Amino acid sequence: MIARLGTALVLTLAAALPLAAEPFHHPYGEWREYHYDWLAVCPDVINEDATDFYGTSCFASTSSQELNAANLPAYQLTLLRNRLTGELDVAVTVAADNVAVDTSRPLRLSFAGDTPQAYAFGIDLETRYNTTNRYYVADPARRDTLIEQMKRRNAVTMIVPLTGGKTASKSVRLSMRGVTASLDFMSSYARRVAQY
Repeated sequence: MIARLGTALVLTLAAALPLAAEPFHHPYGEWREYHYDWLAVCPDVINEDATDFYGTSCFASTSSQELNAANLPAYQLTLLRNRLTGELDVAVTVAADNVAVDTSRPLRLSFAGDTPQAYAFGIDLETRYNTTNRYYVADPARRDTLIEQMKRRNAVTMIVPLTGGKTASKSVRLSMRGVTASLDFMSSYARRVAQY
């Protein structure tokens, strides 16, 4: 009897899991899906003439616990999938209050047990779409290697060089739990979202 009840409970829970993984429609006009510590998003429509990433991309982010005055994450790591070409991007956003990025020193990413990776601003990291606080990995080979590391690891520590604050840098631990599922979501829904 107890074994049958346990089996029934497992089957009931298993039947409910696919529903929990389904995307939901947000009032902002986006399909969203949470994957552990990542939020993946595909806007309802693709705007091929857009001058920003939002019109042509699905994206997924993980963020710092620290928020800025606008109640937004102070530090964020984002994966983007171009919905027209399928190409992936990686971007770092720094939106902390009362500090600025010191672009004369590199940003560092450190996966436990590996040698920290240095990314020089203006060489390894570039701004796009008229933004001043979002930095994209410039080299496609380096970007692809970073994405593979993100998929295999549990977390990364990002060390951001700063000016204007009390310290010369900020160390931020970011979770990688949900990277693979977020990439799958973006791949699956990038071209289909308008059908919902």
